[in-house]
Amino acid sequence: MAFESLADKLQGTFKKLRGKGKVSQSDLKEAMREVKLALLEADVNFRVVKNFVNSVSERAAGAEVMESLTPGQQVIKIVNEELISLMGTEEKIKISSKPPTVIMMSGLQGAGKTTTAAKLGGLLKKQGKRPLLCACDVYRPAAVKQLQVVGSQLDLPVFAIEGSKDPVDISKKALEHAKQHSNDVLIIDTAGRLHIDEELMQELKNIKDAVDPTEILLVVDAMTGQDAVNVAESFNSELEIDGVVLTKLDGDTRGGAAISVRAVTGKPIKFCGMGEKLSDLEVFHPERMASRILGMGDVLSLIEKAEQAIDEKKAMELEQKMRSNTFTYTDFLDQMEQMKKMGPMEQLLGMIPGVDQKALKNVQIDEKKMLHTEAIIKSMTVGERENRDKIIPKRRERIAKGSGTTVAEVNALIKQFEQMQKMMKMMTGGGMSKQMKRLGKMGKMGGFGNMKFPF
Repeated sequence: MAFESLADKLQGTFKKLRGKGKVSQSDLKEAMREVKLALLEADVNFRVVKNFVNSVSERAAGAEVMESLTPGQQVIKIVNEELISLMGTEEKIKISSKPPTVIMMSGLQGAGKTTTAAKLGGLLKKQGKRPLLCACDVYRPAAVKQLQVVGSQLDLPVFAIEGSKDPVDISKKALEHAKQHSNDVLIIDTAGRLHIDEELMQELKNIKDAVDPTEILLVVDAMTGQDAVNVAESFNSELEIDGVVLTKLDGDTRGGAAISVRAVTGKPIKFCGMGEKLSDLEVFHPERMASRILGMGDVLSLIEKAEQAIDEKKAMELEQKMRSNTFTYTDFLDQMEQMKKMGPMEQLLGMIPGVDQKALKNVQIDEKKMLHTEAIIKSMTVGERENRDKIIPKRRERIAKGSGTTVAEVNALIKQFEQMQKMMKMMTGGGMSKQMKRLGKMGKMGGFGNMKFPF
């Protein structure tokens, strides 16, 4: 995950400070040295690191911190505020007062422009817009086809002119098409190159002049590290971009680009790609990202994911079933489906405040086991799912054969399900607050480290 190494180092540094009743100048100096090294190792621009450390040191050396009863916490608060300031404020897409809003996607080849264009269209569609995708990459083989495929998966119309090699003409005609068909957003997928050259920039300038875009978004691959910042700087000087979309922020990237790009270019990161699914595009929230880097969790993003994935009516029905102890295998299967929509379990656990990020590396979440659990439940009859007493030994053999698992695995699932029902009964019977307190303590102590999930 992005920022993993940086988060580990910063959290380790601040753990030392938290344990001190009083922070001396030498303690502060040592902490800032470790912060500086951590940021440089994360591929943050060296000028940005220098300014950041100076700013934090200046604020932390004041009487407000040195004389505080909780100096370690005060330093963390300052670092958090400076990180947010560094990454900028949250900025949304500008919407034109006279439709359509034209969004021009730019960037180098391989950054993920085409997929991001579709993801953005899907995101805007959810907000009640009527986007039209425009295929202006006439050079890369199958680029037009790729946009049509991802567009169809999101039920988005795609404008393309078969055989045309003139992206300026295509963009002009797409704009007219959008006006005639009441599409209030036009997203133009432009061509990229393997490197920045004069030909590429001139073509992008020509498209810009032809359609007068409301927004020019630069798509950069976060995996390229510091080079992503250099690309953003070059494109901004030529095109005057309005914002950046960082892709592959869910990958094994050090995260330096996300921290540096605003400070170097003056342009905000507006969206970030957090996975390969077409729904994996998120609005970039600097304050939430800073909290996750510093181990404070990201409860707001977790709530938003839950709201998008979990059906409110079903959630209320489930609550009633939990209270009356009538939770069935059908309900369990439904909950698994909704949990999968929220994203990888490791990602969700990482958003919970107090959970030790290092401990998460030891969390065992077996995707195969999850599929086996689904297969076992789907091999049960409707009656068996609703009434576990019907699952006698002979039926367990049939369920195991039908799901391609063993009787031992079926028995293990039934046992885990019964334990889960007992836990639910205890929690809804007044024991919930005790359990929540226990979970909170586990998080602070890193107790999630050896956790094994039933699926």
